[in-house]
Amino acid sequence: MNASSFKAEFGPVALVTGASSGIGRSFAERLAAMGMDLVLVARRVERLEQLAARLEDTCAVRAKVCQVDLSHATAARQILDATASLDIGLVVSNAGFGLKGEHANNDPRAMTDMLMVNCNTPMLLAHGFIPRLRQRGRGGIIFTSSVEALIGCPFSTAYSASKSFVNNLGEGLWGELAPEGIKVLTICPGATDTEAAALQGIDPATLRNVMAPQQVAGLALENIDNGPVLICSEHYKAVFEQLLALPRRQALTLMAGSMKK
Repeated sequence: MNASSFKAEFGPVALVTGASSGIGRSFAERLAAMGMDLVLVARRVERLEQLAARLEDTCAVRAKVCQVDLSHATAARQILDATASLDIGLVVSNAGFGLKGEHANNDPRAMTDMLMVNCNTPMLLAHGFIPRLRQRGRGGIIFTSSVEALIGCPFSTAYSASKSFVNNLGEGLWGELAPEGIKVLTICPGATDTEAAALQGIDPATLRNVMAPQQVAGLALENIDNGPVLICSEHYKAVFEQLLALPRRQALTLMAGSMKK
């Protein structure tokens, strides 16, 4: 799909959550390059304003900044209200974060915030935007999940559970909306060159087969017609296919041992 036809189906405005860094910022850059106006959502307003100014200058698009803490129960409503007058044809629900380590050692408040950001807000954003997309008669939703959604991952237990929710949400909505011509795609990246690893206490230098966030965003936009789920990395697709072919107990034991190392 070229930029003109993409904009005709999903334009004129796209919304991107988690746009201040990583995959979300790359989504914004890719969409702006196709001539899409943007709503950029995140907490770090200074980063959003810098990104908005750069994209407006280099791509001749309009970019609205929307500072929202997506862990708050009212986050989706704030976004829906702020965009009520805009013709948004593409919702990129990208924001999310993870926690590593033994489940019993994770901070309860951090886990609650993670569920709000990773699960609750995407669910309510979809609930609020679907009637608007139906009224338009076209458009789409992209959810950013993870390969860790494919099986319960020891020492990443709550995060992988939250991303499993995202996969099921996206698959269910694909089944509901595909007959109406509304596209739904859930992407499952593997290791990606973003801030996330360091924030979770992982040394980025130890990661292998790392994808660039620009590549992940590009694959998502190129495959929006090919839902319901896209595993972005061929390496991680092969790894998880091997794991899922094993008896579940064996796969989980292998994963737990690997994570401990």
